[in-house]
Amino acid sequence: MRFCLKFEMDRCKGCGLCIPFCRDGLIAFDLGYLNRRGVHPAMIAEPERCIGCMNCAIMCPDGVISIERAGED
Repeated sequence: MRFCLKFEMDRCKGCGLCIPFCRDGLIAFDLGYLNRRGVHPAMIAEPERCIGCMNCAIMCPDGVISIERAGED
């Protein structure tokens, strides 16, 4: 099963709470992008490896992360 992890990057405040809760270390700050808040938002570095555990979405205090099942290729 594949999952699609989405970040509302302009709403992310860059707190980083989601990063240590990704069991596979797939989330990092997007150092190549500053959002409208002027911070580097979180992003998924290797989306194909996401197992859909939802730990990151649960830990996000602002609800900017959503996870959906992706269609099989």
